[in-house]
Amino acid sequence: MAKSQIHRPPYLAGVQFRDSGFQSPDRFPFNLPWLGEFELELPSSVAFFVGENGSGKSTLIEAIAALCRLPVSGGSRQENGDFFGPEKESELARELAPVFTQRPRDGYFFRAEFYAQFATLLDLRAQDPDFLGDPYQAYGGRSLHTRSHGESFLELMQNRLSEGLFLLDEPESALSPQRQLTLLALIADRVADGKSQFIIATHSPILLTFPGATILNFDESPLAPIALEETSHYYITKGILDNPQMYWKHLIPEAKPIEPTGNLR
Repeated sequence: MAKSQIHRPPYLAGVQFRDSGFQSPDRFPFNLPWLGEFELELPSSVAFFVGENGSGKSTLIEAIAALCRLPVSGGSRQENGDFFGPEKESELARELAPVFTQRPRDGYFFRAEFYAQFATLLDLRAQDPDFLGDPYQAYGGRSLHTRSHGESFLELMQNRLSEGLFLLDEPESALSPQRQLTLLALIADRVADGKSQFIIATHSPILLTFPGATILNFDESPLAPIALEETSHYYITKGILDNPQMYWKHLIPEAKPIEPTGNLR
């Protein structure tokens, strides 16, 4: 099998409501528009969540983490007792049920917004005389704070993401375009043997180019697949690179002449 080809999901095939009679109240997160007709199908081993800020991508991926017995703040099952984010659980997850073909033996939730707190947690474990083992062993062998933000992001992914179900929330936030290509190559390598699955919330049109991946649009209801070229991420990025002047004339309107406010001397 070519590295650019991907399998059907080896673990999580979808997510659905736990009770068919669920009624969405008028409060977050249950007032998200796409929850009105919610059923998540994952036909491929790499799936992307795309949409505007506030569309609910992170909310759903957080709920999926909880359904997979991963901490909602990020990390692996080993971190389930360590709370370094603002919430200890996903309220949405209580209303959802996962559809597994089989349970993964390993999993990891990479959550960019709480990454620094996770790196500090590993450092605290290294200083704790009661902690057994090397907390850095699965993360490159040293503190994640000893590298640049982007370098530590990538080193964590290269060392920690092997075989299993991996959830990534905005992994591109500290990665240069070149390093985003490195991440794409890493994902292609991991899914090639059919033993890994990735669900990724992203704003990066570079990541969205992954061949054969499912892209789910959170700007419409119900959730539905969308082609790369139809996403606003692709359209806006390509448009401003092809013709920046067209965009800038709307971003900064022509300056109006300043009216005098008094006598000039």
